[in-house]
Amino acid sequence: MTFFRFFMASILLIVMAPVVAADFSPFRIQAVTIEGLQRLSEGTVLNYMPIGKGDELKSSETAGIINSLYRTGFFDDIRLYREGNNLVVSLRERPSIASLEISGNQDIQTEQLNQVLADIGLEEGRIFDRSSLEQMVRELEGQYFGQGKYGVVIENKVRSLKDNRVAIDITIKEGDVAKIQRINIVGNQAFTDKKLLELFELSPPSFWTLLNSNDQYARQKLAADLERLRSFYLDHGYINFNVESTQVSIDSERLSVYVTVNIDEGDLFHVSAVTLSGDLVLPESDLHQLLNIQAGDVFSRQSLNVSTNALLSRLGDEGFAFANVNAMPQLDKENRQVALTFIIDPGRRVYIRRINISGNLKTSDEVIRRELRQFENSQISTAKIKRSRTRLQLLGFFDETNIETPAVPGTNDQVDLNISVSERPSGSLTAGLGYSQTQGLLLNANISQNNVFGTGKRVSMAVNNSSVNTVYNFSLTNPYYTPEGVSRSFNVFKRSTDASRANIGNYGSDVFGGGVGFSMPLTELTKSSFGLDYEKTKLTTTSLAPQRVLDFISSNSDQFDIVKATLGWSYDGRNRAIFPDQGSVHKTSLSLAVPGGELQFYKLRYQGAKYWPLLSHLTGKFRWDTAYGGAYGGTNELPFFERYFTGGSQSVRGFKSNTLGPLDENGFAEGGSFKLNLNSELVFPMPFSENSKSVRMSLFFDVGNVFDKISDFNNGGLRASLGISVVWMTPMAPMTFSYGWPINSDSGDQLQRFQFTLGVVGL
Repeated sequence: MTFFRFFMASILLIVMAPVVAADFSPFRIQAVTIEGLQRLSEGTVLNYMPIGKGDELKSSETAGIINSLYRTGFFDDIRLYREGNNLVVSLRERPSIASLEISGNQDIQTEQLNQVLADIGLEEGRIFDRSSLEQMVRELEGQYFGQGKYGVVIENKVRSLKDNRVAIDITIKEGDVAKIQRINIVGNQAFTDKKLLELFELSPPSFWTLLNSNDQYARQKLAADLERLRSFYLDHGYINFNVESTQVSIDSERLSVYVTVNIDEGDLFHVSAVTLSGDLVLPESDLHQLLNIQAGDVFSRQSLNVSTNALLSRLGDEGFAFANVNAMPQLDKENRQVALTFIIDPGRRVYIRRINISGNLKTSDEVIRRELRQFENSQISTAKIKRSRTRLQLLGFFDETNIETPAVPGTNDQVDLNISVSERPSGSLTAGLGYSQTQGLLLNANISQNNVFGTGKRVSMAVNNSSVNTVYNFSLTNPYYTPEGVSRSFNVFKRSTDASRANIGNYGSDVFGGGVGFSMPLTELTKSSFGLDYEKTKLTTTSLAPQRVLDFISSNSDQFDIVKATLGWSYDGRNRAIFPDQGSVHKTSLSLAVPGGELQFYKLRYQGAKYWPLLSHLTGKFRWDTAYGGAYGGTNELPFFERYFTGGSQSVRGFKSNTLGPLDENGFAEGGSFKLNLNSELVFPMPFSENSKSVRMSLFFDVGNVFDKISDFNNGGLRASLGISVVWMTPMAPMTFSYGWPINSDSGDQLQRFQFTLGVVGL
C-alpha cells in the first residue's frame, strides 16, 4: 500500500511539475538547487538522488528521482523545476515527533506500549508518517485482543507545533474483558460434549476461572485445546479424526465470546498386527515385551509413542545411544484396521570416553564420581546416566545438576559425559534468639556442615535452650565409611526436658547418651541400617505430676540405664531430595531396649511418602506415619516417656502440638502406644514465582491421632483438618508455615490454626 501511494504521488507530481512538459528535451545539469529544507542538509538530499551535477537529465528519469526521495520517508511533497540548465528540487519535509503521550492504559504498561509504537516508527524524535497511525491502532488493538478486551477503543490526536513538529496524544479506553459464554462441539458421536470439553483449557466462567482466567478467549489457547482434542481421538482409535472448522463470534457489546468447533470423528480403527523389523540386535521376544500395544487393541497414538520410547530406552541401556525407532502404520480402511511395524535402526554401540565435572567449587570430584553409575571406558547406558543424576540430586549439595553427552569429534561411537553442578550452601553457622509456639523463647547456637571440606561428610554441633528443652548435641557421619557405600555415624547428646511446656504432663527428664550407627546399601534404592545407643535417664516430678508417672516410678525407678538396638530398612525412589515431584520413599525401623537393662520395650515405626506429577507445576503427595510400641520381659507397659504423641505442624495441623489422644487428670496429653497419621497434599510453586526453587505452597488434608492401645483404634477417634502450607528453604534453615481448619474437633481438643517450624521438614 505504501509503495502504491509513493508511485501514484510520483506520477501526480511528474504530471504537475514544469520539468515534465511535453516539449521537454534532455539537458546536462549545471547545478542542483534544493529548496524548502528545515532540518535536513543539502548533502543528505543529494546523497539520496540518483543524479547530480554534470549528469544528463531525460524526461523519463524524473519519476525515478521523485521515487528515490519519497522512499526516504522524509518528505510530504516533492517538486522538480528546470531553470535554464539548473535542476531545482522543491521539498516539504514531514514533521518530527516532539512528544508522544499515552493515557488510559491500565492492563498494559506504558513501557510495553511504547516499545510496540517504536517498532512501527512512532517514537519521539523520529519522522512522523501519518499512515503509521492506522498501523498503530491495529497493533495496540492486537495487544488488547490478546487479553480478551475486544471492546477497546483507541483514539489519537495529532497537534501541530512550531518548527515543523507534532505532538501525538493517544487515549485508550480499555473496556472490560470478554468472557467465553459457550463452547459448542458439532459432529461428535463417540464421546459426549462434557467429556470432550473437559479436555479444553478454555471454558465458560466458573469458580475456577477466577483463579486462572481460562474464560478469556485467546487464539493460542484454542489452538492448544484443539491439539488436545486431536490427541484424545488419536489415542482412542480415530485415526482419520479432523477438525473441519472453528468459528469464533463476539456479541455486539464485545463482552461475550462464542466458540464453535466442527469435527469429523472418522472410523474407529483396531490393530491387526504388530511386527518388528530392521536390525533387532536384542532378542525379539524381549523387545516384544516392551510394546504397549498389541494385535486386537484399539489403536492409540499414545501407546504407540510409549512403545517407541520403551524400545529406544532399552536400546540406550545396551549402549545404542543414537538408535532410531520408526513406527510405520499400514491402514486397511475397508476393514478399519491398522498394521504396525516398528523399524529398528540401532546404529553403532556408543562408549563413554571421559567424564568431565564442572561447577563444583568446593565439593571434590571424588564425592561426585562415587555417586555415578555410568563409568568411563564403558558402553553408555541411558538408565545409568539418569540414575547418576538422581543420586547427585539426592545428596542435597546442589541446586542444579545437568548432564550432557556430546559426541567426540572425529568418531561415531564415542561421547563424553559432561556433568555441571551448581552448589548450594551445605552448612550453616547460626546463633541468636527466636520464638516457637510450642517451645517459647529459643536461644540457640548451631554449627552444621553437610559437606565438610567438600568430602561429603556431615558434622553438626548444637546448643539449644528453650522453655521445653535444653539440648547439647554433637554428631559425625561418614556416608562412605567403606568404598562400597557403608556409612558410619556417631552422636553424643545431653537433653533436659520440661514436659509440661510441651503439653505432655508435669514432669521433667534429663537424658545423657550417645551411639553409633551403620547403614549398608542393599540395592540401588534400598538400604539396611543398624544402630546401638546408650541412654541414661533421670526423671523428676512435682506435686502436680500425673498419677501414671508416679505409678511408673513407684513400680520401677526414677533413673534408668537403657541400651537400644535399632534395625532399619529404607527405600528411596524420589527424583530429588528437595521438593521431589515423583517417586516414593519408605522407612521402617525396630528399636529394642535390649535384655539385661532396667527396662525392656520395643518400638516399631513405618513412614512413607508418595509423589506424582499431576499437571504442570502441580505435584500430588501422600504421606503416612504409623508406629506401635510395647513392653516385654519384666516391664509391664511402654514407658510413658517413650509413648507417641501427635498434633501440630508435623502431623495433624490445626491442632496444638502433642495434644491429641488420651488426656490425664490434669488435662495433659498422655500419648499412646499406637499412632497413625495420614497426610494428602497438592504442592505447587508460589504464585508469580513459578521458577523459584526455594518456595513451595500446598493445600493439605491431615488425618491422625494416637491411641492408648492398638485395640482402642477406631475411625471415629481420628482427627482431621484442611488447610494451606508454605515451605521456604532459607539459607539458614527450612521454614514451614501452615494454617489449618480442624473439621472434627472434640470439646477437649486444643486448637491452633496458625503454626510454624524452623529447621524441620518431613518426608
